[in-house]
Amino acid sequence: MNLKKVLSPETISLSLSGSTKEEVIEEMVGLLMKSGRIKDLKDRDAAIKAVMDREHKMSTGMQNGIAIPHGKTDVVASLVAALGVKKEGIDFGALDGKPSIIFVMTISPDNRTGPHIQFLAEVSRHLNDVRIRERILQAASPDEVIEALSG
Repeated sequence: MNLKKVLSPETISLSLSGSTKEEVIEEMVGLLMKSGRIKDLKDRDAAIKAVMDREHKMSTGMQNGIAIPHGKTDVVASLVAALGVKKEGIDFGALDGKPSIIFVMTISPDNRTGPHIQFLAEVSRHLNDVRIRERILQAASPDEVIEALSG
């Protein structure tokens, strides 16, 4: 899966303001709304609910400062994604107990499993590389983030 086709500069925030899991998820869904990938407030609320429902089952905080919140809902016609950075980190219930700093959120339709799994695997593969994580944290623009993930 080509991450350049899913992420775009308007779906990336290099300075998330949220200080809780819920606030970060709401902020990232907001990026998807501003970019037109989520159409209205009703769909926004459904997207937030889908991601939070998944979080209540099991945290998507991984390790190495990464969290990959995701959910499935038919308010999107195809997989959408946003990426955010919060350099101060927040508690996202990560496996290693450390704060999460880089957040990659994806929402996909209920009836499409393949792209969802492919995206999660691809993002995980890239973010396991410490050099890519460092490039994302040092990025001065969303374009630099996309370049780091594409390399």
